[in-house]
Amino acid sequence: MKTILAPIDFSPVSKRILDEAVALVRAWQGRLVILHVVHPPIVTQSEFVTQKGAEFAALALDTAAEDLERLKAPLAESGVSVETVHILGFAGEAILQQAKAVKADYIVMGSHGHGAFYDLIIGSTTSRILKQAACPVLVVPPKKN
Repeated sequence: MKTILAPIDFSPVSKRILDEAVALVRAWQGRLVILHVVHPPIVTQSEFVTQKGAEFAALALDTAAEDLERLKAPLAESGVSVETVHILGFAGEAILQQAKAVKADYIVMGSHGHGAFYDLIIGSTTSRILKQAACPVLVVPPKKN
């Protein structure tokens, strides 16, 4: 059974990512693992900011769990073998770790997440996955031409 890992961020391209991933899962009678990564709070010297950051991260994880369940239910009802994972971490590292953990045969992900300035300073998550993934990566553009 082929395992397709689909990291999403709930942006508009997430639907297209899932559509492509589901098409592969159906074609190969595989399983879909939908991943959402919540960025950890910024660490500071302030106890207040650290506490609020931790509360925000916990809320973001709870919200992600609910949103993922809303995506999962109709897919499961339509016969797709699907599971969801939501974790706290940095996107590139978390995607690579999850791909290994679920023994992903393919990763289906979006081509864009942040703006050019963010990519210049932090680096493109998609670029990192393309360079470091141990399996093929299908990159979905933000919209059809």
